[in-house]
Amino acid sequence: MLKKNVGTTDRTIRAIVGIVLLALAFTSLSGTLAWIAGIIGVVMLGTAALGTCPPYALLGINTCKLKN
Repeated sequence: MLKKNVGTTDRTIRAIVGIVLLALAFTSLSGTLAWIAGIIGVVMLGTAALGTCPPYALLGINTCKLKN
């Protein structure tokens, strides 16, 4: 199991961006651009839902608040 490294604000922003990209992919964009937006949207929603981001782990970034 991956350690959670995405904080609440980061998760909210990822979810909003993911939803917007998916909406654009299904409504306004076409062709390759729609596919790219759709894939990025799914990844953003996935990382928001799971609370973990593999690139953050590789780079040592953690936006979660520390528990005392």
